Amino acid sequence: MPSTPPPKLAARAPYAEVMVGDERVALLRDGEQAYPAMLAAVAEARRTICFETYILRDDATGQRFLDALVERAHAGVLVLLMFDAWGSRVSDATLERLREAGIVVRPFRPWRFTGSLLRSIAQHRRRNHRKSLVIDGAVAFTGGMNIADDYAPVEDGGAGWRDTHLRIVGPSAERLEALFLETWRRNRGPRVAPERFALRGEPAAAGLRIVGNGFVRDKKQVRAAYLEAFRRATERIFVTNAYFLPPAGVVRELVAAARRGVRVAVVLAATTDVKLVLHAARGLYPKLLRGGIELYEWTDARVLHAKTAVVDGRWTTVGSTNLDPLSLMRNLEVNAIVEDATFGAAAERLFLEDLGGCRRITFDELRRHGPIARALSWLAWRLRLWL
Repeated sequence: MPSTPPPKLAARAPYAEVMVGDERVALLRDGEQAYPAMLAAVAEARRTICFETYILRDDATGQRFLDALVERAHAGVLVLLMFDAWGSRVSDATLERLREAGIVVRPFRPWRFTGSLLRSIAQHRRRNHRKSLVIDGAVAFTGGMNIADDYAPVEDGGAGWRDTHLRIVGPSAERLEALFLETWRRNRGPRVAPERFALRGEPAAAGLRIVGNGFVRDKKQVRAAYLEAFRRATERIFVTNAYFLPPAGVVRELVAAARRGVRVAVVLAATTDVKLVLHAARGLYPKLLRGGIELYEWTDARVLHAKTAVVDGRWTTVGSTNLDPLSLMRNLEVNAIVEDATFGAAAERLFLEDLGGCRRITFDELRRHGPIARALSWLAWRLRLWL
């Protein structure tokens, strides 16, 4: 860890901010907007901070966040930190520093042998892929961004990955807090006094829902929300998804929508940190193109990591869920769903701006990939469940 703290990130205005009922929802593009907003909210915490992330790293960005958490812990704020043991790289020295400050740290499912090799592997394969930060049960952040230099702005020493996050001020923050606390309990985190948390049971806005894949009964809620929205679409479906390996049911709904006259456009990542997933997704391209779906590959120099969708300019989702088997059927995920025309218009505008960093995929483009690349895509698609 660096001996001196990194400079403070400059605050940036959100891409858009909309009132949905009594809740204020901000659309945040990339780390340049999300990270300063998250750090500012942490600095304002008075009672509790619940923070979970798939990736937490010992880099400059990680130090910024950990320094902010330590400062609040020293001020008497109860800080609960849960990071995925597989996805994160956090040194023992860092963990000791956090615990000495009073932060309650719980890695999610580090490798343990449970007495059965198959059971141990099955438990290890389910990861906590959520990204959520809840301050005092009143202000919450969720979306696709982890805590690492990859997402920080280039001018701040990061890689500037393209991603989308939300800030929510209102009762829906309680839903994210409750989801965190349930996972904390299931992950055998130390007991915490419930009176420290909001959990007032205030009704959330009618146009805002928090949908989380859980451990058993609700593990496919995010998938169900996507399918329902695609079935109801009458005009357009815009999807941005970094790791696009959709199950057959999702493909059927997208093709069915296109065949009934809905414009279906999907942005996928050609600039990606997981090339094998890109090859597998390309194995599906012919079927999608024959179904009338517009396909675009993100070719900007920055990696695309966002997971968003907008349907008919009114239904928008931003979250951690990839349209792939890991996210839809196995991992813990969380998405926010906003049903509001003003917010949907902003999300559509962001999608259309992203098209400027893409190339459109056609059958002619696929033929230019060459026989070896096409064969690799065919094979990777058929092996997608093991990726």
